[in-house]
Amino acid sequence: MDNESPEPRRNEFGLPIGPPLDGWTAPPAPDGHVFVGRTCRLEPFETAVHSAPLVEAYAADDGRRFTYLPFEQPHTSAELTAIVDRLATPEDQLPYAILVDDRPMGMASYLRINPSSGSIEVGAICFAPALARTTAASEAMFLMADAVFSSGYRRYEWKCDSLNAPSLAAAHRIGFTVEGTFRNALVLKGRSRDTTWLSILDTEWPARRAAFATWLSPDNFDDEGRQIMPLAG
Repeated sequence: MDNESPEPRRNEFGLPIGPPLDGWTAPPAPDGHVFVGRTCRLEPFETAVHSAPLVEAYAADDGRRFTYLPFEQPHTSAELTAIVDRLATPEDQLPYAILVDDRPMGMASYLRINPSSGSIEVGAICFAPALARTTAASEAMFLMADAVFSSGYRRYEWKCDSLNAPSLAAAHRIGFTVEGTFRNALVLKGRSRDTTWLSILDTEWPARRAAFATWLSPDNFDDEGRQIMPLAG
């Protein structure tokens, strides 16, 4: 039947094996390139530059946005600097500041950077209230994803607390696909966490990218900056 999956390849022992990757080479690790979009800019997080104004932007939050994050809301520049320093310490992580009109309004990080397998995770996403649910917030996620796939990566990951409905909705909107739930995956803030894993593959990104580009077009926004057609994953 046409809907049947093709038979997998088999090795010399008759065991099924995955498809070949002829011509694929491991991409480079992210080099801290600055991403410039229509509504935002992302640059590697420099604590001396970004921490103080971002703490000020976070001050408008009552703490709810930090419920599912592995760290508490920072109230001082030193507290945020310590958080970012921990994110930046492993060689497979790279935190970014998200700027709107040259003001730091959020952060996000590349995590679990694995060039040999062509895989990267995006995480530690924390928007100030003024950035949340804006065009700039969505464009920031687009710029990070597009840079990954443009560099030759095969897989882009998103993980979150399975009870974090806003994060799951955002991932679906961008075009991530749920792969499953790791039960009792972590203990954070004195409670048990189930973790939902999601991904976008390189074969899926062209269609996701085209939808994003259409949505981000200035023609899709009215004079007050409100979207005309929504972005759907």
